[in-house]
Amino acid sequence: MRRGIATLAAVGAVATAMVAAPAAHAEGRGDIRVTKTVVNKGGSVIVGVKSPKRFAIAMTIKDDSGVKRVTHVSAFNAGNSHGPVSYLGTTCKKSSGTTSLCTATMEIDPTWIDSYGSGNRGWDANAVAGIWQVNATVQADDGDYWISDRIATFKVKRAATLTTDAAPEPVKKGHTLTVTGKLSRANWTDLKYHGFTKQVVKLQYKKPGGSYHTVRTATTDSKGNLRTTVKATASGSWRWAFLGTTTTMKVVSTGDAVTVK
Repeated sequence: MRRGIATLAAVGAVATAMVAAPAAHAEGRGDIRVTKTVVNKGGSVIVGVKSPKRFAIAMTIKDDSGVKRVTHVSAFNAGNSHGPVSYLGTTCKKSSGTTSLCTATMEIDPTWIDSYGSGNRGWDANAVAGIWQVNATVQADDGDYWISDRIATFKVKRAATLTTDAAPEPVKKGHTLTVTGKLSRANWTDLKYHGFTKQVVKLQYKKPGGSYHTVRTATTDSKGNLRTTVKATASGSWRWAFLGTTTTMKVVSTGDAVTVK
C-alpha cells in the first residue's frame, strides 16, 4: 500500500523577540502616512516546529518632503497581545520624490515561543496563533513623523500535515475500499505534531487525467485519525483535504492511486 503524505504547503514564520503591545493610537506631526501595507505577500504566516521563519511587511509611505526612514515595526496577536517575533530591520526604496516602498523583515522562531511566555500563569504557547496586527513608526525628510497602530492585520497559523491511505490495492470492482488518514498540527509547547481532533475533512477522488472532486466528508477522532469506506467503481486517486481554521493552515494530502480490477 502506498501512503501519501502532504508537505507543509506554506510554511511562513513565528519568531523570537518579546514585543510589547502598546495601547491603540495613531499620532504624530505633519502629513507623512503609511498608505498601504502588505504582510507576507498577502498570505498567512505559517509556523512549524523547527526552523526560524522570516516574512516581510511591505509598506508604501508618503510625505510631501520625502520619506526618511522607518523607525520601528512591531507585530503581535491582536486579541491577547502575544508577540514572540523579532524585528530584523527595514530597507526603503524611493519610487518618487514623495513616496517610498519600505520592507521590514520579521522572524519567528517556533523553538522560542514557549519560553517567551513561560513566566505567565497558565501560559499556552499555541495561543500565539490567530489574527495579528502591525504597528509602525515612520519619519519624513522634513521632520514629520507618524506612529501608526494596526496598519494591517494578518494571520499566524500552526502548520499541519495530512496523510491518505486507500486499501486494498488493487481492489475488485464493486468491493469496499477503506480510506484512512491522519490530520496533525504543530504544537509549540513540545515542538511536535499532534492529532487535530473534531475537524471536518473532505474525501476527494479523481479519475486518471481528471480533477479532484469531493465525495463526502469525515470528522477526525480523538487522535486526529480519519476513516471511511466507499464502493470501488473505477480506478483513480483518493485524498483528504482540510480547509484550515483561523489558527491552523489549510492542507491537502498527496493522492493515493488505486487500481480497480
